[in-house]
Amino acid sequence: MIEPPFPPPIKPMKARVRETPSQPPGWVYEPKWDGFRALAWGGTTPHLDSRNGKPLLRYLPELQPALDQLPPGTVVDGEVVVVIDDATDFDALQLRIHPAASRVALLASETPAELVAFDLLADRGEDLRRVPYVERRRKLEALFADLEYPWHLTPVTDDLAEATRWFTEYEAAGCDGIICKQSGGGYKEDKREWIKWKHRRDADCVVGGYRLHKDGDRIGSILLGLYNVDGELHFIGHCSGFSDQDRLAVLEQLEQIRSDDSFGGGDYVRVPGQESRWSAGKDLSWIPVEPGVVVQVSYDQLEKGRFRHATRFERWRFDKPAEECTMDQLVRPEGVGFSEVVGDQ
Repeated sequence: MIEPPFPPPIKPMKARVRETPSQPPGWVYEPKWDGFRALAWGGTTPHLDSRNGKPLLRYLPELQPALDQLPPGTVVDGEVVVVIDDATDFDALQLRIHPAASRVALLASETPAELVAFDLLADRGEDLRRVPYVERRRKLEALFADLEYPWHLTPVTDDLAEATRWFTEYEAAGCDGIICKQSGGGYKEDKREWIKWKHRRDADCVVGGYRLHKDGDRIGSILLGLYNVDGELHFIGHCSGFSDQDRLAVLEQLEQIRSDDSFGGGDYVRVPGQESRWSAGKDLSWIPVEPGVVVQVSYDQLEKGRFRHATRFERWRFDKPAEECTMDQLVRPEGVGFSEVVGDQ
């Protein structure tokens, strides 16, 4: 049987984050899907590896038939996603990584994973890593003539105007930005030569607490909240990008407004410090403050009413009352669904 021309594991090519797209000519554009990066290998023993070379089939056994579809000696770069209500759901995907076999089997049935392909590293034993992207894409499209669900092929364009439309209209489907690739570029393992054009928006948030730095004498991060329609303060994320000098000054200021409570309790109010298996033993303790200080931050992505990643500090808003920092300022994307973007395959 034909085997891949290089042994696993390999480190996938990466992207640098930018807030503007790469300008033509010489670039192509693809939607960036919100999931787990993965390399799919076809051969004597088909397997699926994470970006760190860890096996994924243990947690996603329903994808074994998808790997069996690959011709021997083929390696596909792509994204594992879980699609709920016609949009990728990263929270549901994270829950798939579970140690209990019984839970894995149940979730495989309830929230099955799918695969979105966007690059081809090997084709039936032929090493394509030095081949220009446009040729790899042509071969990937030819491969998809014989692949079926749960495989999907992400769209691509060399038209920046079209990519700009995707940037806005595909966000609701789970597209968290656009990947810009050089049309004549090879596939360079572990190199950040692609560009990830990501969304960036501002929000004015209430500081509801803080965590100390590991050194214990300065701010580690500030905890951010927004009020819902009932006037309850929800924890929605954190901000930690301060200089050492600012960390000392911010701690001094917030220590003066320490409180017994800031974010509310109860099942209906999101609070920080809740344990999960993703905590990995980290110290999640935090110190509440009186909710009166307002900060403007910028964020790249929302995930079910919270900031998916750490936010970026922009400025203090001493001119804005805390009670005006409400959930309705968050932009919730509207647009087409996942199935409309990638088709039924």
